[in-house]
Amino acid sequence: MPHLCRTGLAARYPCHVTLKVRDDVPSLRTVKLVNELERSWAKACDRGTFRLAHYSIQANHVHLIVEAKDADALGRGMNALGARLARVVNRVFSRRGPVLKDRYHHVVLKTPTQVRNALRYVLLNAKRHMKRRTREALIDPASSGRWFDGWKRGSAKLIAAARGRPGALAIATPHTWLLAEGWRKAGPRLDPAAAPG
Repeated sequence: MPHLCRTGLAARYPCHVTLKVRDDVPSLRTVKLVNELERSWAKACDRGTFRLAHYSIQANHVHLIVEAKDADALGRGMNALGARLARVVNRVFSRRGPVLKDRYHHVVLKTPTQVRNALRYVLLNAKRHMKRRTREALIDPASSGRWFDGWKRGSAKLIAAARGRPGALAIATPHTWLLAEGWRKAGPRLDPAAAPG
């Protein structure tokens, strides 16, 4: 995004953030990169005034759901996560130079419905990018879905399989009411077999 003035942000609202990488960066959905990125984000997922609550790593972009005390904390937290992403990408792919395409884009989530839709969109985002015939009921291994506690009942086998994958917890416990509990008032638990809208 061009350098425009960012609007204010209240601490009670989580945000859906998108980071895009440059066209010359290889796909982010490699096992090695995802594992390294999760290790790096595990060290920075809770900075006190900024928390990474959920994420989905796609081939050329990353979706995040974050909480921040205010607009300044959001900017500093996103700079930290973006820098970690760039360092991991350059290290894993033995490359140099810029990684991010432009500034992050964010949407402030103000209602339970918006938060539920954002969770569904982020955690199930890999299905949007798959060919229709290959969409299976899986929890995306390049997302924070294995730590999400809002999957519909009956998904125990999928969750157990996803949680069996090694890796440090790369997300922080949400503090906002909307992200911790409020989204549940907008509809049923999320179905891992569904495709996001």
